[in-house]
Amino acid sequence: MHYYSTSQQSPFVDFKEATIKGQAPDKGLFFPEHIPTLPPGFINNIKKLSKEEIALTVIQPYVGDTIPKEKLEAIVAETINFNIPVVPVTDNIYSLELYHGPTFAFKDVGGRFMSRCLGHFVKDHDKEVTVLVATSGDTGGAVASGFYNVEGVNVVILYPSGKVSSVQELQLTTLGKNITAIEVDGTFDDCQQMVKQAFTDAELNKKLFLTSANSINVARWLPQQFYYFFSYQQWHQEQPPVISVPSGNFGNICAGLLAYRSGLPVKHFIAACNANDVVPQFLQNGKYTPQPAVPTLSNAMDVGSPSNFIRIMELFQHDLQQLQQILSSVSISDAETTATVKQIFTDHNYLLDPHGAVAYAALEKYLQKHQDEKGILLETAHPIKFYDVVEPMIDQKIAVPASIEAILQKEKQRVKMEADYTFLKDFLLQ
Repeated sequence: MHYYSTSQQSPFVDFKEATIKGQAPDKGLFFPEHIPTLPPGFINNIKKLSKEEIALTVIQPYVGDTIPKEKLEAIVAETINFNIPVVPVTDNIYSLELYHGPTFAFKDVGGRFMSRCLGHFVKDHDKEVTVLVATSGDTGGAVASGFYNVEGVNVVILYPSGKVSSVQELQLTTLGKNITAIEVDGTFDDCQQMVKQAFTDAELNKKLFLTSANSINVARWLPQQFYYFFSYQQWHQEQPPVISVPSGNFGNICAGLLAYRSGLPVKHFIAACNANDVVPQFLQNGKYTPQPAVPTLSNAMDVGSPSNFIRIMELFQHDLQQLQQILSSVSISDAETTATVKQIFTDHNYLLDPHGAVAYAALEKYLQKHQDEKGILLETAHPIKFYDVVEPMIDQKIAVPASIEAILQKEKQRVKMEADYTFLKDFLLQ
């Protein structure tokens, strides 16, 4: 498998080079030259397969011969060695719980897979690797956890000041060692833009071995397909599910759409957005107009210029009508988010985090118009990560997992910085 740049101005690369580079030199995103087709009988037999067999079958074509099969098997096994259950909430709505990993968020799958791939690729390099990443919340903690104490790798995480939850901030600022957190006086879009600028800075790249761990990196993006297949393995309805995905930077739902194009049965996808409604507007009027990010209760989705949407358009040959047949998108307000958390907890004794609540509300609206269908929402993070938002909604305390309890006692270690690329460049060079 080779990868081309969505900007069409860079040479083709293999999985190894795409992982190490992170972003293409022409500022585009790497995209597979073709979409693999699932082996014959794979879907019909999926309930008989192990999670490891499913994941290896899905990812092998994308990796090609850049990682030996035995090593790839080990990487896959370590990536998914936690529970990823589908849990019924109502008669027609199910929750795919993606928060049973080490940092209680869906980013653990991509973060663990990428860290192990990159660790394999750079083990013989004599130059330390700097992983540069922007986070709107969960990416930072997952990347920090995945790369913590990995020899030869330094991680620098940019996050927007005051716009991540207190638990998310502690997860990325309390590890130390090879993990450095930078608190940026700005938005996630500012952080993301600074990271992108660093990758295209010739002077900086001559002096540092830079790569990214955002979902722009194929090794972060592609393994997110795994849990869409795991959800289907646990699906016992006659019709394929409608899947509602909390969407910010659009890497997660893009992975789901990629799985669909490979042969995974899905009835429909919903990109559930908060007040940051660039994509809902685009799907309605055909005009793609990035906007400054608006702060909301579902902070990890506060993205006004989603990087991965270009990959979704690439998947569908930039044909809006073709995309609209499988994908719809809706904007859910903070008031609707709060009401959903309260209602589902009261009526069904199921606690959603704010991002899962956005996906639930969007799915519920869709199913009201399609009453013969059933759906799955992606519950992307444990509610404890947003306890300061969720607890007032339900008027009670959330039980704190032991690993979260431990970091609540720690002191934050971070560098404060203006949203100015010059400051970042100087810091990295020093």
